[in-house]
Amino acid sequence: MKEFLSKLRKDYKLMALSETECGTDPIFLLEKWLGDAANAGQSEPNAMTLSTVDLNGFPSSRIVLLRDISQGGLVFYTNYTSEKARHLESNPKSALNFFWVELERQIRIKGEVRKLSKVESDAYFQSRPRLNQLSAWASPQSEIVPDRAHLEDLLKSVEARFSHTDVIPMPPFWGGYRLLPQSMEFWQGRPGRLHDRIRFVREEKSWNKERLAP
Repeated sequence: MKEFLSKLRKDYKLMALSETECGTDPIFLLEKWLGDAANAGQSEPNAMTLSTVDLNGFPSSRIVLLRDISQGGLVFYTNYTSEKARHLESNPKSALNFFWVELERQIRIKGEVRKLSKVESDAYFQSRPRLNQLSAWASPQSEIVPDRAHLEDLLKSVEARFSHTDVIPMPPFWGGYRLLPQSMEFWQGRPGRLHDRIRFVREEKSWNKERLAP
């Protein structure tokens, strides 16, 4: 395996990243790179790794989907009783990471997470496909279940419960979060691993821009 892995090499040659190209607003650059990833055919360009820290100090990461960029933050949704939600309740500091292999790019983001209002969360919930809404009600996210059949039985029960209505209410245990970035690092792969790394650090009402060694 060591020999196999050591031979897996790719040199990054597509693009460069300059301080001038980055501009002064990292949120604007994030939106541009998201559009570039979608246009390049990246599968689920809004997929991002969300990292939290548990009560024992262990980091925990999983993929979530970015659903909005608003009020200066990045929005995602989940079950408020899930593992990630429990972590965020005890420590709202979190990190996000995007990686778009087709463009040889990644973005690292650190910041604090806040719950969305019920109005914001419900507006998004009502835009979801019906099956996704039902699954939100049915799944005891992050809890141990005996088997797949148990989950399917829970879904059937919820389907029966809401079979009489076209509008499914948002579960009281479900909603959104907004991560407010304090640091955003844009990474562009370059030949020989001499990558471009430009980091924005929040300073009150403006951003400080700096280049990092790869």
